[in-house]
Amino acid sequence: MIIGSTKEQSPEKRISITPETAKSFKNLGLNVCLEKGYGESLGYSDKEFKDYGVEVLSSPKEVFLKSNLLCKVHIPSNTEIELIKSKSNLIVSNLNKEDKISKKDINIFALNFLPRITRAQSMDVLSSQANLAGYRAVIESIYEYEKAVPMMMTAAGTVPAAKILIIGAGVAGLQAIATAKRLGAIVSATDVRLTAKEQVESLGGKFLSVEGSENLETKGGYAKEASEDFKKKQTEMLENAVSKNDIIICTALIPGKPAPRIINEKMIKNMKPGSVIFDLAVQNGGNSAYSELDKITLINGVKIIGLSNIMNKLPLTASNLYAKNIFSFVRNLYSREKKTFVLNMEDEIIKNTLIKE
Repeated sequence: MIIGSTKEQSPEKRISITPETAKSFKNLGLNVCLEKGYGESLGYSDKEFKDYGVEVLSSPKEVFLKSNLLCKVHIPSNTEIELIKSKSNLIVSNLNKEDKISKKDINIFALNFLPRITRAQSMDVLSSQANLAGYRAVIESIYEYEKAVPMMMTAAGTVPAAKILIIGAGVAGLQAIATAKRLGAIVSATDVRLTAKEQVESLGGKFLSVEGSENLETKGGYAKEASEDFKKKQTEMLENAVSKNDIIICTALIPGKPAPRIINEKMIKNMKPGSVIFDLAVQNGGNSAYSELDKITLINGVKIIGLSNIMNKLPLTASNLYAKNIFSFVRNLYSREKKTFVLNMEDEIIKNTLIKE
């Protein structure tokens, strides 16, 4: 069996197979083929891959035609999918079930549909990438804030600590809290899931809750859409909190739905000039008013930042983690005894992630 991968379309810098995981695939009994120059965006040479027995092919077409399983960050174009061998497999990081995909007879696995079970944790691409996103959002925000973050006592006077508010305390939000605390900020956070309170406080953050609110959490541990009454109370609570903070990191998402609009125009108007909003939910519509893809919008001296792919800010680390997620998934899919990929539909991991047979 041959596993392969090709370069992603620019500007994506991440890759799906690193030299380390190429070695692991070989040890598993799989052959690996890659497009020439596959890892050059991260500084990996073809020689580094060849040293682990990888076959480097001159074009992506050759890789598509030769591989029994393809690993990608993003779904290939329909033209590329037509080159994939019939009855073969494709793994991608993220896909919507409504996406229109070529009717080619291949198995497509989307890792964003992994069940939240212990056995799937090593494959959890959403967590591995969101963790980095939360960290990087704080770094980018502080860069744009243009002021010191920790409290500093000097002979010339005291510099007060910056106040940072995290909206959404999922994986990205919790990492943002931890990062902001390590850098010396005063941190608060809010989430519709009441179970997040203990997690926020364990990281040293102050949890802001809506008075009399119910726990808006699905059985899978994700946030669910709030009622209109909750949204009204949340807005009232945030109008006061937002005006007191210097940096706001927005991370709130609802699976399968547009991101909830949480920061409105009135809140931004009441923020101090020089404040920063970093909207990690911008690709799904955004949590903040005025946020736009790949733009920094200036409103009354407040910077609203939206990046379409924050992973491009740390592609080497992101690729290393994503490649390990891929390897763990393939190891579960591949049978060493049968020397083939097995679609065991009784396996919750395979059943949930398989989009099309």
